[in-house]
Amino acid sequence: MRVLVVGSGGREHALAWKLRQSPRLTRLWIAPGNAGTASEGENVPIQVDDVKGLVAFAKKESVDLVIVGPELPLSLGLTDALAEQRIRVFGPSRAAAQLESSKVFCKLLLRQADVPTADYQVFRDADSAMRYVKARFPNERDRTPLVVKADGLASGKGVIVCSKRDEVLEAIDRIGRKNEFGRAGAQMVIEERLEGPEVSVLAITDGRTIVTLPSAQDHKAAYDGDTGPNTGGMGAYSPTPVMTEELMETIEDKILVPSIHAMKRNRKPFRGVLYAGLMLTASGPKVLEYNVRFGDPECQPLLMRLKSDLLDLLEAAADGRLDSIDPPEWDPRPAICVVMASAGYPGSYDSGAEITGLDAADQIPDVKVFHAGTKLQDGRVLTNGGRVLGVTALGSSLANAKLNAYKGVQAIRWPGAWCRKDISDKAALYQEQLAVD
Repeated sequence: MRVLVVGSGGREHALAWKLRQSPRLTRLWIAPGNAGTASEGENVPIQVDDVKGLVAFAKKESVDLVIVGPELPLSLGLTDALAEQRIRVFGPSRAAAQLESSKVFCKLLLRQADVPTADYQVFRDADSAMRYVKARFPNERDRTPLVVKADGLASGKGVIVCSKRDEVLEAIDRIGRKNEFGRAGAQMVIEERLEGPEVSVLAITDGRTIVTLPSAQDHKAAYDGDTGPNTGGMGAYSPTPVMTEELMETIEDKILVPSIHAMKRNRKPFRGVLYAGLMLTASGPKVLEYNVRFGDPECQPLLMRLKSDLLDLLEAAADGRLDSIDPPEWDPRPAICVVMASAGYPGSYDSGAEITGLDAADQIPDVKVFHAGTKLQDGRVLTNGGRVLGVTALGSSLANAKLNAYKGVQAIRWPGAWCRKDISDKAALYQEQLAVD
């Protein structure tokens, strides 16, 4: 099969790496790709928001299947444009992608489907949002456990978690007045802040059948101990010990299935990856958000553990025949991904630094370095983004997987490189709590 992967991050490198292992793959393109994907297939200089260019390339090269990695081209209707040309594609339509591209759409869908989520209010301007907060919390010293979210896509940074009233008002000002997140802040959602462990559950669906993948846990905060501003994700591990079989069944029955059915009833059938960001509260799991593609960096440890042919799985979902293939097989060993970032991220950062030690890291047993923000120049690999690499490793235990991943991190160098040092440490706390309970 001739396959085109759309995207340039660590998720797309992981997808390309796993697809290349399929005996059915004859040719692989990645658009636009990065320095890492260049070793898995052929990079194509077409940006992810160039819908016409991507469709034209897929048509010219007789691509059998297009796999869309990031959310932006999905929100721009790439799937619809490919379908019009009768080109098979893995990824939801523009209408279905609103589950991620609009927080307001998502919350309304959850309410309609009776899926548990945080209580919320929607606002179209900063003034009305501020009046609501001040009326609900008249005392400036009141504890204010709220989350303020920009409605649209904001690269994982449009969610501001608050504890004090001043923090809430500042978040509203940033989103609604200063337009820090651009058009994404045209509307905003203010919702109650949920408490509990956070976990990611991803499912591949063809609109009827759902294949739930093993659990994973992202680390959104920039710094150790889950402190600092939100990022696109500083690391992830799979599976998480907090997720039991019974809990997974509850999530499937009460969250995933009702959501898919509601989308179908609304004539927006969902095909692709439905990514549920969940909070495991004292009253049960609740949806924080939906994404409509593989998470980045959750995709990296998940695909490290996948033993089945990824191409077979994604093709079956695109063709609407997931019920006709065997369930995927998984390596029982856990996997951890540690993101290495540029100095200054998630704020402003410089690019163009040369990265050394990549070959040494890849030679460590059970370690794979997935590129995210990198580029090739004169045979050298240079930084080209905030999140630069995802050093991913398998291990006999979470502790061993962490050891392997950080061995890989230690082998890699560039000026200003940094990472969190505590990826997966919270798993040990969960295991202790489970033992006590």
